[in-house]
Amino acid sequence: MMILITGGSKCGKSAAAEAILDGFEGDKFYIAAMEPFGDEAKKAIERHRVMRQGKGFITIERSHNIDTLVMPCENTGSCALLECLTTLCANEMFTQEEITDPSEKILRGLKSLSEQVEKLVVVTNEVASDGLEYPSGTTEYIRIMSQLNNAAAQFADVVIECVCGIPLLLKGTI
Repeated sequence: MMILITGGSKCGKSAAAEAILDGFEGDKFYIAAMEPFGDEAKKAIERHRVMRQGKGFITIERSHNIDTLVMPCENTGSCALLECLTTLCANEMFTQEEITDPSEKILRGLKSLSEQVEKLVVVTNEVASDGLEYPSGTTEYIRIMSQLNNAAAQFADVVIECVCGIPLLLKGTI
């Protein structure tokens, strides 16, 4: 089962994702995609570490190549939280001289992960809702991220949008 949680910046997506996995008896994995570039990223990483402290998560740091990740568990009774799809996409897109579209690679990874664990919770961000114009690289990222979110939502069994800290069920049942 895959659950996709989306929403704006700092709207409670991570807390909602962790709450879904609270009380889960099997192995709980936290797949961290953020790289510690700059003070803001370091603060965000630390904030998320504090949030999941004492909740039984085993952290796997994976900022690229989610499609080749082999989970160190049996499917039965294990779960994973991927934080976050938006960061993972940016990591994949902007690692080389030219911008590449990592959508298919990331979707393969989501499908693979969902087959390796009983429950996969994926956090993503809403992009492009501000209506502003950006440089071409950012515009391409927003386009790809929008398509990736749409494809992930189609694949997901459950889709939740967080608004002002309130999780709203858009698709499926938990």
